[in-house]
Formats: sequence, structure tokens, C-alpha cells
Amino acid sequence: MPDQLFRVGFIGVGRPRSTQGATGFGMAYEHAGGYVATNACALAACADISAENGSAFAERFGVACTYTDYHDMLRTDKLDIVSISTWPRLHAPMVIDCARAGVKAIHCEKPMALTWGEAKEMVRVCDENNVQLTFNHQRRFLRPFSIAKEAAHDGTIGELRRIEGNCADMYDWGTHWLDMYFFYNDETPAEWVMGQIDRRRDHKVFGVPLETQAVCDFKFTNGVRALLQTGRENYDPVAHRLIGTEGEIEVRWEAPHVRILTAKKPGWQTVEQPDNLHGPKSVERAMADVVSSLAGGRRSIVDAHHALRSTEVIFATYESSRRRARIDLPLSVDDNAFLSMLDSGELDRFERK
Repeated sequence: MPDQLFRVGFIGVGRPRSTQGATGFGMAYEHAGGYVATNACALAACADISAENGSAFAERFGVACTYTDYHDMLRTDKLDIVSISTWPRLHAPMVIDCARAGVKAIHCEKPMALTWGEAKEMVRVCDENNVQLTFNHQRRFLRPFSIAKEAAHDGTIGELRRIEGNCADMYDWGTHWLDMYFFYNDETPAEWVMGQIDRRRDHKVFGVPLETQAVCDFKFTNGVRALLQTGRENYDPVAHRLIGTEGEIEVRWEAPHVRILTAKKPGWQTVEQPDNLHGPKSVERAMADVVSSLAGGRRSIVDAHHALRSTEVIFATYESSRRRARIDLPLSVDDNAFLSMLDSGELDRFERK
């Protein structure tokens, strides 16, 4: 850890989860607790359009300076790290403003941005300004997922051939699950995506319109295939399946969360471990990695270039639905096809009552 504390600022602190007036999960509070736990950070400033929210956050964590305009914070306080916990439509401009203001690192909530073009631009500007950009795909730090990854590559199930999973939606929850797919497959790039979406009703998460059901089928460049199904009707007791030539791994919603089937032992073998799929310590571990990677000059486990891979699959799924065709990567359009079809009224032609 550094001899001198990193000065940390926060954009969009909101209110703690499940408290009066809360509009989200209060992730800035989770970030702050993680920074404090590192013993390498000083919480220097925060900005929120609600002065009341900013004051409450500052009182909770002993933050010296509060602002209602984050631009004023960036101009006034010399910050090393900025955490961004606003709604997705604000991520791109805020990340870019922070990078150009001279901070050393930015940790942003997911999903990355509203469009593929914005997601790429955030990473480009940070790379150009030598700024460490990370996204809060904190499940990489939970044992059920790391155990599954280890077992997928140590010969337990032979050669990994297929990854499957289900969740509520492609964009908000799906960004976590797709990120785990790339994590399981050693960050191997995707080669192509075939997808379809359905919109039965108006559905938004953090202000972003989403599909109500989707199917995403894609292939990694190493030949591994992947399938993600979304929608509330797609519940399965198994969150992820990793299928190999000689066995199968299940990451399950219920404890003990991981079980393995191989020809080497009869029946399913459960793996006891302390974490769950959402894990109270995951954000704290993510913040520790963000800080230690900045101090050590290495890439973080939640590096933005990892986030780009899962984000590209999301937008390619929407684009595949728009074109009614397979999308070979890299993705060649910069918009969000779902939002574009929604704005044009094209999706209304297929809406079911």
C-alpha cells in the first residue's frame, strides 16, 4: 500500500439501500466502506445533486467537502480516485470529465453506458489520459465463481465446452452474468453473437428501458459456446452451468452454491465455501483490488477492458435482434439497437398485450 493515502471523491452518493428516499442500492456507501477497509484511502469529497444526501454521506464517513455539482469538486479538490454511483445514462460523461480532470483512477458502477459508442469512448479517453478505469463487477471476488473457474480449467470436467445461465435482463443483471462468462473462460474474446428479444410491457431499471425476455447465444474465439436466457419466467435453481468433455459444474442459487458431476466420483459432489452469489464482502474486495492495483501499477481484476467484452455482447444481442441475423464481432454500430428500435416505434409492431 502507498506511504501516502489516496484521496477519494464520490459522485452520486444517494441514500443507503432500503432507507426512506432511496432510489437504488446505495452503492456509494458500499464503495466508501471498502475504501476505508483498505487503510490506504482518505475520503476527501463527495458530490450529489441533493445537498441533503451529500451531507448525510459526509457525516457518515467523515468526508470534509460536499458539492452539488461534481464539476466543482473536480476543479477544487485534488483527487486520486473517483467513485461514480449514478444511473447509467450519466456514466459516460462523468467518467470522461473525471479522466480529463487529472484523477489517477475511476471506479464506476455498472452497466457501462447507454450505448456501445459511449462505452468505447470512456475506455479510450481513460487510456489516452493514463487513468485506471474499473467497473463494479464485484462477483469476480466471490468464491462460488472462482471455484467454478478453477474446476473448469484444472481437468476436473475435462475441456470446457459450454457455459449457460439465466437472469432477469440482458443489460442490468446480464452485465454481471456475461462478465462471469468471460471470467470463467479466461477473458477469451467473443467471435459472434446471435440474439433475440421480446418486449411485452414497459420495463425500466435505473431509468433505462429494457427487454422483458431475451436469448443470447454466442461463441468465444477458442470454440467455447455460451447461452444466456433472460426474463422473470426463466428462473432455474442453477444460475450457471459449465459443461466440459468429462463433467459439469453448477453454480446454484441455494447454498452450498457449487456442485460438480464427473465420471471420477459417483453422483454430484458439493463444495463447501463461505460466500454466496451476492456476498456481503464482494464490494469490499473489489475496492481493495482497485486500490492495490493502482498502488502496484497493475491491471485490476475489474479492469474496464474486461467490462467492454461483456458490454459488447449485450449490444450485439440487441443488434442481432434488429438485423435478425448473426453479428460477427467486433460490433460495427455505436448505438443501442434496443433503444433505437424503441424510439422509432419498430418494437411496438411486435409488442404483445
